Amino acid sequence: MTSGEARTNGPASLLSEAVVLRRYAISLTRDLSEAEDLLQDCLERALWKWRLRRDAVPLRPWLFTMMRNLHVSRWRRSHRWANDLTLDDLSVQPAVSGGQEDRVAMNEVLALVQALPDEQRAALVLVAIEGLTYAEAAGRMGIAEGTIMSRVSRARSRLRMADGRDAGGALTGS
Repeated sequence: MTSGEARTNGPASLLSEAVVLRRYAISLTRDLSEAEDLLQDCLERALWKWRLRRDAVPLRPWLFTMMRNLHVSRWRRSHRWANDLTLDDLSVQPAVSGGQEDRVAMNEVLALVQALPDEQRAALVLVAIEGLTYAEAAGRMGIAEGTIMSRVSRARSRLRMADGRDAGGALTGS
């Protein structure tokens, strides 16, 4: 969607970005419930700030920046009052759903991605999942294109090593 389309559609154009924003929120929060809250807060803030939006700024980067800033603010606020309760401290452990092999494999990959450092994970999500070019991802994160390329490369290398592959992608070990 171009900025002209966003202007003519007005705040209704926010709905077309909700799916992409939801995926980005999940990658930031690592929690579906928190992601839904973050998405709702972002859309609400976008509606309130719609008149302040500049024509030169495309809609999606404006929303991504807003969401990232909201996430950072929420993270800082939550860590001021951090609760040290862990899953091991719970008297009742959460239930585990079905055991389909594809879902298990997907969850393993997701766990590996979630274990990446924040900077590498954010870069990998923007390039590999959202399909942005290195230049677009760099612009969205406000860093150099070479930095994005490096972070994505390191993230992919870590995922290969954690999956039992060497740096070239060949299987290793047993």
